[in-house]
Amino acid sequence: MKYDVVVIGGGPAGMMSAGRAGELGSRALLLEKNRNLGTKLLITGKGRCNITNKTDDLKEMIDKFGKNGKFLFSSFYKFTANDVIEFFESRGVKIKVERGNRVFPTSDRSKDVLDVLINYLRKSQVEVRTNVQVQEIIKKGKRIEKVVLASGEEIFADKFVICTGGRSYPDTGSSGDGYQWLANLGHTIKSLSPSLTPIIVKEKIVKELEGLSLKNVEISIYKDNKKIDSRFGEAIFTADGMSGPVVIDLSRKIGKESSGKMTLRIDFKPALDFGKLDLRIQRDFQEGNNKAFKNALNKLLPQKLIPVIIKLSKIDPEKKVNLVTREERKKILHLLKEFDLELKSLKGYDKAIITAGGVDLAQIDPKTMRSKLIDNLYFAGEILDLDGPTGGYNLQVCWSTGYIAGESAAD
Repeated sequence: MKYDVVVIGGGPAGMMSAGRAGELGSRALLLEKNRNLGTKLLITGKGRCNITNKTDDLKEMIDKFGKNGKFLFSSFYKFTANDVIEFFESRGVKIKVERGNRVFPTSDRSKDVLDVLINYLRKSQVEVRTNVQVQEIIKKGKRIEKVVLASGEEIFADKFVICTGGRSYPDTGSSGDGYQWLANLGHTIKSLSPSLTPIIVKEKIVKELEGLSLKNVEISIYKDNKKIDSRFGEAIFTADGMSGPVVIDLSRKIGKESSGKMTLRIDFKPALDFGKLDLRIQRDFQEGNNKAFKNALNKLLPQKLIPVIIKLSKIDPEKKVNLVTREERKKILHLLKEFDLELKSLKGYDKAIITAGGVDLAQIDPKTMRSKLIDNLYFAGEILDLDGPTGGYNLQVCWSTGYIAGESAAD
């Protein structure tokens, strides 16, 4: 049997692409190597599924992707964040918008999002085959003729859409198979690296802070003593470094930098400059004249952070606060405003939300997602050389490029 469209990869981009092709009347087949569709989708947003970002300014959304973002103008204009919200709401998923314009299902259940996509495939009469591994893609001239499965079965189609994702979270089946197929077909694969991932630091003292959540902090990245980026918000200490929204976003910038000494600088009190924070500390110390230094920081810092600050300050923890010198206060100020941790590395693909790098965008028509090298080949999703920050941006890429690829392949 020959299909009109074969989509390889049953993640968000693949399901959207196959569903759209089927909706437009194509005889579509979706191939997925896992037992179930949407395995990775289920764990996005910590299982809540940050569907998109409701940024009304298209250019602002495009800018989040850096220099490659301009590639997305056509797809984001054709299938907007509001279109995504309408797509799911019209199919029974109630939506809420949280801080930073992040869009989630009201139920906080990613399964509700997946159920909509599976029903979309069913209604669009897409044939779905799971537990099948594509072994090879066979090309004749400038067209793909067929795909060969690991079982030896050959599948023929007029059009093919590759939506195999990246290498992040390999336990979900994201092993990066598509990169090798496409390289064999003549496509250029831009350098790959894990993106949006926790950070590992050299200082062992972070182990003592493991599990400490921070709110309303500013974290900056310095490379060779020059500030290159910063974020304000929430973070958390891990056994060997840091994670949380602020750190995850900064990791994207770190991953794109070349070699050089890099430092994570935490400002625990960004609302207060050095002068105001010094006055605050003096006031706290005056109110507790007979207190030992170790008991005088309770109003200022989370309990778990206090022993670490005391240790790094090298001030005697039993010293009475009215005897703490100006120079010693300067040490405290420095630790609270410039708490430096030297970067050791980023976590690997097993902890990365997405993969940076991918298929060279110069070889793809942004209006149709069709290959410029192979006439009947289309792309969608994470396999493209596109990676944005956290907040629903990367799933929007999947929805928009998947929608356009499916629509174009159905023509």
